[in-house]
Amino acid sequence: MIRVNDEIENAALQQIAQKLCVAARTAPKGRGKDLLVTAIIDGEEKAELVAQMRLIAARDELAFFARDAGNVELSPCIVFFASRKEPLGLPHCGFCGFEDCGSMQAAGALCSFNSGDLGIAVGSAVSVATDHRVDNRIMYSAGKAALELGLLGDGVAIAFGVPLSATGKNPFFDRG
Repeated sequence: MIRVNDEIENAALQQIAQKLCVAARTAPKGRGKDLLVTAIIDGEEKAELVAQMRLIAARDELAFFARDAGNVELSPCIVFFASRKEPLGLPHCGFCGFEDCGSMQAAGALCSFNSGDLGIAVGSAVSVATDHRVDNRIMYSAGKAALELGLLGDGVAIAFGVPLSATGKNPFFDRG
């Protein structure tokens, strides 16, 4: 069987996307509590995500959502990293700005460790993409659209999307 460039590269991107998920999973987490959610989407789900990003761009007058939607549309797949909204319950922490976890939850705020751990996991994951010379970009916009669509399940509060690309020109550079 002869495979052409796109087939080979897209298959490799799927394998690398899986490696990104593993790297994120094994990243250090506060108190050893794993609240990470990962997902890889392509095909119809990716098209639905792109449409939602464009809808947000128009609805909220955020042009960069439309620009990012174009990047996601050109990427064979996008990897998501998210955190479930759950406090770690550290006594006398106050890192979130509240006296305790109960006060934080009553205010509808997030545990600082949720976002910190997510940031460490995403950093670990994109380093794997870089090690494999795969173009990528961390996108808040894709994460927000995925949350609005409910693509990442219940209890997920914050998310980032990382589209992957293997083309002659990095689509995430000189984006305007």
